[in-house]
Amino acid sequence: MSRAKWKGPFISNQLLLDCKKAKSLKKPEIYTKSRNSTIVPFLINLTIYVYNGKTFSKVKITEQMIGHKLGEFSPTRKKFSFKKKKKKKKKWEKKKNTKFKIKIKKKKKK
Repeated sequence: MSRAKWKGPFISNQLLLDCKKAKSLKKPEIYTKSRNSTIVPFLINLTIYVYNGKTFSKVKITEQMIGHKLGEFSPTRKKFSFKKKKKKKKKWEKKKNTKFKIKIKKKKKK
């Protein structure tokens, strides 16, 4: 279900204050943990660092993002990939390649 239209889009109060400060100071970077805040036209051309549970990921706001949530552009999970295994050497290859060198110490006669 979507949010009721009469309520308007949700934007965290702290995020709004930070955006106003950033625009007045011409500082385009903002750090936030509010992944559920909706992107509105007021945020265009700002760079917002969104917390994904471990690190802050960089999100540059463009016009196509309006109406979406900040959390949609900050993935929380890593991509899974299988690790390649090393080929095991066969038993006969191990024996073939090993060389034993025995050093014999000679005693000096006095």
